[in-house]
Amino acid sequence: MSILVYIEAINGNFKKAAYELCNYGCKLAESMSTQCIALTNADSSVAQKLSNYGADKIVNFSHEALHDSKMMTKLISDFAKANDASVVILADNSRGKSLLGRIATRMDGSVVSSVTTLPDLTNQFAVDKSLFSGKSVGTFQMVSNFKIISVSRNSIGVQEISKPSNVETFDASSYSSDVSLVETTRVQGTVPLPEAELVVSAGRGMKGPENWGIIEELAETLGATTACSRPVSDSGWRPHHEHVGQTGIAIKPNLYIAIGISGAIQHLAGVNNSKTIVVINKDSEAPFFKAADYGVVADLFDVVPRLNESLKKFKEG
Repeated sequence: MSILVYIEAINGNFKKAAYELCNYGCKLAESMSTQCIALTNADSSVAQKLSNYGADKIVNFSHEALHDSKMMTKLISDFAKANDASVVILADNSRGKSLLGRIATRMDGSVVSSVTTLPDLTNQFAVDKSLFSGKSVGTFQMVSNFKIISVSRNSIGVQEISKPSNVETFDASSYSSDVSLVETTRVQGTVPLPEAELVVSAGRGMKGPENWGIIEELAETLGATTACSRPVSDSGWRPHHEHVGQTGIAIKPNLYIAIGISGAIQHLAGVNNSKTIVVINKDSEAPFFKAADYGVVADLFDVVPRLNESLKKFKEG
């Protein structure tokens, strides 16, 4: 028996979420007295990094059609069977979500997505996940022999757990794809919102796109990614890939700074899992203050430039 973690490298490298996923598999394997196997598309030199985060065995493969969920389902399922895996762990991203149900159906297993805790083995492999846009937590018992889960980001953190392990190669040349990838476009020059640890976000309180410079300057000082509320993206002030909320991108950064955003329930649903929320708004009755860890009731056009200058001096000192 083993625990299989599928870890995908993006542009040949791992993000922080990859190491968290490896940690999760390692801790689960230890509690079940078995080994954690990491299956990855990274080359050997990059794949070897997973030995620092708990992988007992690292196996890499090469294939151009990672976008083909049908083919990848067969590849991962076949590998799981060959290695007697009882649990398959995936990232809780678009790729993972496209594979979860397919693998569960092919392997006749149970599936839970967006898991936020390690399984409780004393309660029939019970896992927790957020429900109702983070307002509630559900506990799910996975009773089948084969289980597949996707792990929500920032659920257990990242810890170095060094283990001696070499990289083996899995021959994936026999797997063919019927899907042709025409073009892939990625946002350049910034950390994508789902992976960002620090996020500076703003709303209609900015009054217009011409004022966004102070937000970008603050984000640059902090090394943060910029985001916005839905009305801002709908008005064309900011690109749609920056829209966070229930109808946009759900994020879980370590720090979320909301500037000039009232905090409608739809927006809160996408950001309320942030570890620390700071709100800057001149309206003391803004709903966002109820969810904030820290709040500043003041004019953002006064506070944000002063905050940015103070941070610059702090960093220089």
